[in-house]
Amino acid sequence: MSGEGKKRLSVILITKNEGAFIRECLETVSFADEIVVLDSGSADDTVSVCREFTGLVYETGWPGFGPQKNRALDRAAGEWVLSIDADERVTPELAAEIGKALENPAGHAGFRIPRLSSYCGRFIRRSGWWPDHVLRLFRRDRGRFTDDLVHERVVVDGPVGTLSNPLVHHSFESLEDVLDKVNSYSTYGAEMMHRRGRRANLLTAVGHGFWSFFHTYVIRAGFLDGREGFMLALSNAEGTYYRYAKLMLLGRGRRR
Repeated sequence: MSGEGKKRLSVILITKNEGAFIRECLETVSFADEIVVLDSGSADDTVSVCREFTGLVYETGWPGFGPQKNRALDRAAGEWVLSIDADERVTPELAAEIGKALENPAGHAGFRIPRLSSYCGRFIRRSGWWPDHVLRLFRRDRGRFTDDLVHERVVVDGPVGTLSNPLVHHSFESLEDVLDKVNSYSTYGAEMMHRRGRRANLLTAVGHGFWSFFHTYVIRAGFLDGREGFMLALSNAEGTYYRYAKLMLLGRGRRR
């Protein structure tokens, strides 16, 4: 993307056991000047596949999503950074749009990208999932990830623009993936709320779970996404219920 010397664009990824996805992901970002990968203990071929694409592969412990992405950011050398996940794909149209944006950023310090996500094989057009604008492209010296254990976000110092071509996200390939993430994300979410002094009881957990289903399926028109829309609303409700239920149990443990 740039000439010799100064790097224009760094792509950063964090990985663990992404052997089924990582090759296709890396192929879609080959236009970048460098690719930085932080792996946190993969037991499959993730690291060896990444090393076919870049020499900037590092193996570290796991401090949580936000801190880990900041570690990757600290190793990037590009003027701009594109942060993606192993289950995301940069289309040729998006790659071309990114190139144009970096040639003429018009004073922007970052850009949001619409994200088109799939759930058990179906791309979701409603349910609050589209357009899911995520801030992933930003000047390295103007952006930083929050230190959240999960659902981290980029905070940018300066104006933020919006691109039009979507980032393709294969978020949940199977119900097993859904259940795994419901469990792990609800644990991280409960831990974060507990650290911030939040408390919950059983009524809180049930109420938030019900509202999550209603909000996704009715207010966000998830019913128009067919059976996958119902399944998505239900898994959102489960994740929310378990997050508050785990918070309730963490609070009980503190009182002992």
